Amino acid sequence: MSSSPMSSALENAIAASTHGDSDQAIALLRQATQEQPESGLPHFLLGAEYASLGRMDLAEQGFANAVLLSPGLVVARYQLGLLQFSSGRASAALLTWQPLLSLEDESPLPHWIRGFAALAGDSFDTARACFEAGLVRNADHPPMSADIRKVLAQMDALSPGAPQSPQQAVPVAAPTLLAPQPDEDESSHVLLSNYLQQGPAH
Repeated sequence: MSSSPMSSALENAIAASTHGDSDQAIALLRQATQEQPESGLPHFLLGAEYASLGRMDLAEQGFANAVLLSPGLVVARYQLGLLQFSSGRASAALLTWQPLLSLEDESPLPHWIRGFAALAGDSFDTARACFEAGLVRNADHPPMSADIRKVLAQMDALSPGAPQSPQQAVPVAAPTLLAPQPDEDESSHVLLSNYLQQGPAH
């Protein structure tokens, strides 16, 4: 992640996003990508904004650009992998996430990634243990913990013996780095159940 100061366009974009003005936020974030071409942060936030609108192709492009420009922006890499995983591309997600496995044990991300890897291999008990280990360690990004709790709830709902509905879905909150979403439910966008219902992409 670039150490350059945040541009006014980026600051105004975050304010617009917080107030629910997605069109203004997107316009300002596009401007910020031009003002700070070396920084992945505007691209990450642009991807997050598109994700909150359900425009997943553009969201993935934003997250991917963020990772390319700022490999150390770990939240962007995690969200890129989560988007890939939730769309049934487990192999791509695990490749995207691989550098995060070297993070310190205190970070929740390696634990959650191991949980998704176990989930892809149908090792549900291991997945649950890893997800819960990450929850214990996460203090910085509450919406990300909320996502994982939804994953756990979906695992429970789709476990043997539980009633299943093809319409059942677990939304994952739109990623946020600098500003909380005003309403987590309104920012939900990624349907993990798409992956769970399709099965692992081997």
